[in-house]
Amino acid sequence: MFPFDIYNILLSLLISMTVQAVFFTFAYLLRTDKFTDFTYSFTFILLTVLLNTANPRPDLPRVILSAAVIVWALRLGTYLLLRILSMGKDNRFDDKRDHFLRFMIFWVLQGVTVWIVMMPMAVILSAPGSTEVNALFLCGLFVWLAGFLVEAVSDFQKYRFKSRKDNKGWIETGLWKYSRHPNYFGETLLWWGILFMVLSLLGPAFLWLVISPLFIMFLLLFVSGIPLLEKSGDKKYGSIPGYSEYKKRTSLFVPWFPKKE
Repeated sequence: MFPFDIYNILLSLLISMTVQAVFFTFAYLLRTDKFTDFTYSFTFILLTVLLNTANPRPDLPRVILSAAVIVWALRLGTYLLLRILSMGKDNRFDDKRDHFLRFMIFWVLQGVTVWIVMMPMAVILSAPGSTEVNALFLCGLFVWLAGFLVEAVSDFQKYRFKSRKDNKGWIETGLWKYSRHPNYFGETLLWWGILFMVLSLLGPAFLWLVISPLFIMFLLLFVSGIPLLEKSGDKKYGSIPGYSEYKKRTSLFVPWFPKKE
């Protein structure tokens, strides 16, 4: 007997993959990148709503957790949608959008990513019994808020920078002065906050849920996040001395004071 509804965990995977399949079909037929990031955020919102509907336990901790995920997804989804509409296309898919298998693999990975990252939410929203806010929960909420603000502020700073026609290089102001990828740091930090909140309610027996923040960290640090952007940056600005100097003095991931020249 599982201390939560295992069927909701499996159902989350089914829903996530179904959503990706539907939007992948449109994206491939239309050869467009405009659905990819939007679908990512939308799936988080849909899963949160459906899990709450299937297991309505409106105690305060579950309400806060659900609101945290939805607020994050709405903010990120809106930003990414506006960005792709402005850009027209995403260069990450130049070698994929016309290739059925490569494009499909991306969407499969996206569906699995949503499912794994949402695992703590799927478990807490299907676990029996009521919960109460405690000190560790509040600490986790603070971590989530810090991550959310770092991600939102850094995204806004970069969007504003890119929107100015006279800015055609890389951004190294604001939070980008202390990290080359502060938005990704904020992203991972907020999911650690979600994990802390969930563990405060379920206990150490659920430490296996650490797979959620570890998985998103692994993707951003080694697969689809930082490696691709670093490669793209080197290709665009690698021959410019100022860019090399920026990379040398600025932390890759965790915001920190720039190294002195």
